[in-house]
Amino acid sequence: MITKKTVKDIELRDKRVIMRVDFNVPMKEGAVQDDTRIRAALPTINHVLEQAPRYLILMSHLGDPKKDAAKAKENAEKAGKEFDEQKFLDGKCRMKPVAEYLAGLLGRPVKLAPSAIGPEVASMVSALGPAEVLMLENTRFHREETSKDPAEREKMAKELAAFADVYINDAFGTAHRAHASTETIARFVPVAVAGFLMEKEVRYLGQTVSSPQKPFVLVLGGAKVSSKIGVITNLLNKVDAILIGGGMAYTFLKARGLPVGRSMVETEMIPTAAEILKKAAEAKVEIFLPEDHIAVPEFSNEAMIHAIPKDSFPDDLMGVDIGAKTLAEYKDVLSRAKTVIWNGPMGVFEMPNFATGTKEIAKALAEIDAITVVGGGDSVSALKQTGLESKMTHVSTGGGASLEFLELGHLPGIDALNDK
Repeated sequence: MITKKTVKDIELRDKRVIMRVDFNVPMKEGAVQDDTRIRAALPTINHVLEQAPRYLILMSHLGDPKKDAAKAKENAEKAGKEFDEQKFLDGKCRMKPVAEYLAGLLGRPVKLAPSAIGPEVASMVSALGPAEVLMLENTRFHREETSKDPAEREKMAKELAAFADVYINDAFGTAHRAHASTETIARFVPVAVAGFLMEKEVRYLGQTVSSPQKPFVLVLGGAKVSSKIGVITNLLNKVDAILIGGGMAYTFLKARGLPVGRSMVETEMIPTAAEILKKAAEAKVEIFLPEDHIAVPEFSNEAMIHAIPKDSFPDDLMGVDIGAKTLAEYKDVLSRAKTVIWNGPMGVFEMPNFATGTKEIAKALAEIDAITVVGGGDSVSALKQTGLESKMTHVSTGGGASLEFLELGHLPGIDALNDK
C-alpha cells in the first residue's frame, strides 16, 4: 500500500486546492483523440469538488511545445512545406480543447488561464468563486517547469504554491520527473497528498512486485534492451519466467550467437544481454526468446512476409513479429501464471500485418485466471486495439513512470508527498 497521505486523509472544505493531472493526451487539429488519461483523473476531481473546496486549480503539460515545434518545423522544411508554429501549437500543445473536453465530462464550466504562472493568472485565481475549476495553460510553456536548475524550478513552484493550501498529485505518468509542478511544488504547500489514480497505480505496481502470486511471469517487448535493463535486473530474483519479444529480442538472440539477419540489434548491449542470460540461469529463471519469426525484406506493411525458424535467419530479412511456434510456447507459459506484468509489444504492432503476436498475447492475458498488470506506453496502445483493457487487472497510465517504478520502487513525484 502507498505510505503517503491521499485525498481521503485530509479535509478539503473551503481549501484552496491545486492538482497536478496528466492530461498529456493525443491531439489532432485541436481535438482530443484519446480521453483515457482525462477520465482516469475524474474520481479525484469529483471527490475534491464534492468536498466543497474554495476552488480547484488543475495543471498539466501537453506535449513539449519547444521540442515538438522544432521537430515539426524540421519535418516541414524537409518536405518543402511552410511551417506555421502558432497553428501547430494551437493544435497540439494548448490546453483549451482539453479544458472544454473536461467541462463536458464534468457537466460544469472549466475556466482556462492564459499561462501557468504570472500576474494575469494570479488575478484569475483571486476571482474564482466557491468550487470553481480553473485549468492552467500547459506548464511546459515555461522553461522553469523542466529546468535542471533547482532555483528556476523553485521560482515557478513557489508561484504555483501561492495559489493553494493543498497540493494533490494524481499524475502518475509524470511522477518520474522532478519538475516544478510534479515534485518541487510539494515542498512549498502545507499539505501535499496523492490522488486516487496515483494511489491505485502504486498499489497495483508495488504490491504486484513485492508480494506476487506464483508463478510470476514478466512479458517484455519493445525496441530496446537498454530501456528495460533496470526492470529485468530488479525483477530477476522475483519472477519465475521472462518472455521476450519485439526488437529487443534480437539483441538477446545475438548474444546467444544466433543469426538475426537485418533485424534491429543494439550492438553495444550484446554483452549486457549475455550477462542477463547468465544471471537468469544462475537464478533458475527461464528466459524465453522467440523460436521463430515473422520477417520481411523491407520495413513496410505491404512487404512479403516470411515465416522463419530462429536458427536459419536469412541475411536479407528483418524480424517484425514473433512466429506461431513462439506464440504457442508463450501462451503455454502464461496459461499457468498467477501474476503477469506486461510491458512492450511483441512486434511492429502499428502495422496490421505485424500485430498478430501482440494481439494474441493480449488475448491470452484476458483469458487466464491471474493478476494481470499492463505497463504504460505502447503496451496500452496495443491493448486498446484489442478492446480488452477491461479484462486486465490493472492498466497503467504511465509509460516511462511505470517502467521506472518497477525498476526503483519509488518516484520523485511520490517521494515529495506527505507521509502518513
